[in-house]
Amino acid sequence: QVQLVESGGGLVQAGGSLRLSCAAAGRTFSNYAMAWFRQAPGKERDFVAAITWSGGNTYYTDYTDSVKGRFTISRDNAKNTVYLQMNSLEPEDTAVYYCAACTRFLRSSRARDYDYWGQGTQVTVSS
Repeated sequence: QVQLVESGGGLVQAGGSLRLSCAAAGRTFSNYAMAWFRQAPGKERDFVAAITWSGGNTYYTDYTDSVKGRFTISRDNAKNTVYLQMNSLEPEDTAVYYCAACTRFLRSSRARDYDYWGQGTQVTVSS
């Protein structure tokens, strides 16, 4: 069992920044692909970014097109934590952001491949 707890959401004006954190507890964090998804009201849960550690200082990252150049995903395996730095926020980024862990695949952008989920943190961007 893996427990994930997100923090760092809030209300910010367009153009502002937020940093989300996701603390993991329970099993071997460094082996998991970690990702952020988001869900706006009335919409499906969408992939935002993912990160996989392949050893040493090598990480693989993936981003959905709409956040490339604005968001950065990172992880600190020593702290069992994954981060999402969000810059140049837009009202369209408003959603509940979820942290997720995948134990079965090295990389995935599909929500159904992720085994564990946090409770979500609200991000609201005002125009």
